[in-house]
Amino acid sequence: MPVRVSMSDDPFSEFVSPPANETIVQREARLRNEEDAKRVSDAIDEEINRQRAEQKRERCVKVLLLGQSESGKSTTLKNFQLMNSRKAFRADRAQWRTVIHLNIVRSFRLILEAMAEVQAATTSPTVSPRLKPVDAPDVPYDPEMPRLTPELLLLKMKLSPLLQIEDVLLRKLDPEGSSVFGGQHLTSLTNIPFPDRQKKGMKEIALSSRALGTKFSRLWSGEERKSTDVQDDGLEPDEPSQVLQACSEDMIRLWNDPIVRKLLEREKLRLEELPGFYLDSLDRVTELRYMPTDEDIVRARIKTLGVTEYRFTVKAVGNTISRDWRIYDVGGQRSCVRAAWVPFFDDMDAIIFLAPISCFDQVLEEDPSVNRLEDSVLLWKSIISNPLLAKTNIILFLNKCDILQRKLAAGIKLAKYIVSYGDRPNDFESTSTYLRRKFAQIHKDHSPQKRGFYSHFTSVVDIEATTKILLDVQEMVLRANLRDLLGDKDRGYL
Repeated sequence: MPVRVSMSDDPFSEFVSPPANETIVQREARLRNEEDAKRVSDAIDEEINRQRAEQKRERCVKVLLLGQSESGKSTTLKNFQLMNSRKAFRADRAQWRTVIHLNIVRSFRLILEAMAEVQAATTSPTVSPRLKPVDAPDVPYDPEMPRLTPELLLLKMKLSPLLQIEDVLLRKLDPEGSSVFGGQHLTSLTNIPFPDRQKKGMKEIALSSRALGTKFSRLWSGEERKSTDVQDDGLEPDEPSQVLQACSEDMIRLWNDPIVRKLLEREKLRLEELPGFYLDSLDRVTELRYMPTDEDIVRARIKTLGVTEYRFTVKAVGNTISRDWRIYDVGGQRSCVRAAWVPFFDDMDAIIFLAPISCFDQVLEEDPSVNRLEDSVLLWKSIISNPLLAKTNIILFLNKCDILQRKLAAGIKLAKYIVSYGDRPNDFESTSTYLRRKFAQIHKDHSPQKRGFYSHFTSVVDIEATTKILLDVQEMVLRANLRDLLGDKDRGYL
């Protein structure tokens, strides 16, 4: 039989019932407090609902930059920054000067190491080992090796201070030393063709996303400099600047020497094809109060590890609609760009994939047995075929077209490295069209569902041309984002 429960048996009644012996004044005060509490609670609920609606209405646009190491991702990111956060971009000029100086030292380290090998190789076999230069490696004697003149050997000695400031520059970039690898521990240059891939290569620095964000805080956060900030204008000469300025004339003389150029050509060290190349502007970039230009910063090379996030706001559709953007640059090492990261980026609005088509005669630094273009194709296939990215717009940048044109003009044959190219003409129009068709076919064959194919031939170090392309990309991505928010993909006016 059901048991009647009285109000006195309700365990919550003591919390909701008025206090016993409550006076009229106490009752009025209690009711006022309850009304105030309800008003605060309603305001909180209203704000939560407003924020939810705002987030749904103005969800930020997310773009992922993908590609192997040295494909041009960081350069593309800098172009985005220059377009959308010019003040923040320029606020970090002095920091980029350190990177550029390190790029210069890196280039001359390679030249001086090549000269040391020549010095050892051209030393008479009868000379006592005690008389050989201490920095000369053991290299077989080669009578056809270019001989260094006494003047060149003197220049080599006079430029040795460049190697000593390398550590100073590294410490400036990362004082904690947690993410920069010393020159003797770094990876080999990757622009050496297959027959010469076992040669010693360029030493390269690498900076983690944490250290990079700390050093270039405004640039990567998209923040503008406040008027109260103390600005490092970079005009105060530091030790590396003084050393570079003191060595400037000797550096120019060495770089322009025909014997040195012949030596680099023989060793297949094409410095002008490397990111971070400034040797044709040494008189300007070694000035004591040198301040990098936009073009200098875009060309600066610093290897990034991990994922870098950059934030900015883009206006589109007649400058009446703006959206917050997040661009993610995933490090190009093989361990970073493979499928393991995909679940963390399955909500991207677009992926910009950079394939450096000039690298058809290069090998991976991680695995010298793998052609870089082949690796780029395999990475493209894995991204296209991933079901988690089936609804993501993917834009292909066939990058480094300027370098491809120079290689083809120099007589380097694409068919030597890509057998399927056959006897087609070895000119830019034919080779680039062939490569685009290959990437397009992979896109068609391996996409989990039908989607548009968007591709551009790019040289992302060309700011003006790249800006035009990125403006089109921004507009396309923003329109797609608006269609998704409206839930109507067929609206013609979008």
